[in-house]
Amino acid sequence: MGRRVHAHQHDQTSSKFALLKLPAVLISMQRYTSHHHVAISASIITMSPLTLAIIAAGSMGAAVGRRLTTAGLTVLTNLDGRSAATRSRAEEAGLQHASYSDIAFRADWILSILPPGEAYHFAQTFRDTYLSSGTRGNPSLKFADCNAVNPDTLRRISALFDGTPVKFIDAGIIGGPPQGDYNPTFYASSAPADESVLEEFVALSKYGLKIKALKGEGADVGDASALKMSYAGIAKGMTGIYTTMILAAHASSPATAQALLGELALSQPYVVEHLIRGIPGMLPKAYRWVAEMEEISNFVGSGLASTRSTGSSTHHEADAGAAPTGEGHVHYGFARLYENVARSLQQSRDGEDVGEVKVLKEFVQQAKAVVPKK
Repeated sequence: MGRRVHAHQHDQTSSKFALLKLPAVLISMQRYTSHHHVAISASIITMSPLTLAIIAAGSMGAAVGRRLTTAGLTVLTNLDGRSAATRSRAEEAGLQHASYSDIAFRADWILSILPPGEAYHFAQTFRDTYLSSGTRGNPSLKFADCNAVNPDTLRRISALFDGTPVKFIDAGIIGGPPQGDYNPTFYASSAPADESVLEEFVALSKYGLKIKALKGEGADVGDASALKMSYAGIAKGMTGIYTTMILAAHASSPATAQALLGELALSQPYVVEHLIRGIPGMLPKAYRWVAEMEEISNFVGSGLASTRSTGSSTHHEADAGAAPTGEGHVHYGFARLYENVARSLQQSRDGEDVGEVKVLKEFVQQAKAVVPKK
């Protein structure tokens, strides 16, 4: 029969237990006591702060990580193969490097915050690591995909964890990286059976994040991603419209672009103000927006086609990499636009802008001159 260990006792067993630095205390206790046949009293059970992992430490991931480390949490990340800039961001944010195997064992939550083109591959790699024979994965681990992927892609990612202990949350981040008093909003949804896990995710708000649960009629896994696609399709789509028409006008002639700016300043000054803010911010991010526009294209094309064929909002899985259909061509065109802008930015060297970047920067500078100073 096992002996009882109380919090006030400082024997060798409790010292060993105190040295255990594991993310899930109850799990650690279960493993330790099952091996040593020790019964632990309720007086020693004190929950340690959560351990989270953020993949990867880009501008958004590192900023989210900083919020969490500032709140006193341990935040892990994997820096294998990452650039010096990424390593520096992670260090400044207080993130700790760990292998995927270590993360699978220590983390309570995984927040996947990646360029959309990398989301599925990471989830698959991590799932395989979690299930590998050499990994003692945390059976209480939760995985939140916070990437700008369409609902079909999101459900494919979620399906990777079917049959595993890992619980899955669909999350979409709307807004820029946390800074000062500003926080973006994490909108989150889950399968109806995982509503308690969704509430756990929302509870992370107490550590400095802004999280809202997406609930209501028909809410399910994929709906937070659908919200992200819809919002980004509007916000980045408007920037895409401005960019496309400026470039098209200039391609006709520089005089046409000048006349366009003059008319916009007279009849739609708010458009001029928006493009002054939006276009400069888009340029360094254009390469990231390519895959996001393709995800939105698939979301729009497959979603509207499904609604028309069934008369309801029944989900319809589009083939990965399939050509756009119907209205999906709109954002597929923006993907090609941002691809060209990103290429032009790469070709601009030593302060000498070329191609699309040169045209857009000059238009923005001219626009600033015609907007009345407030």
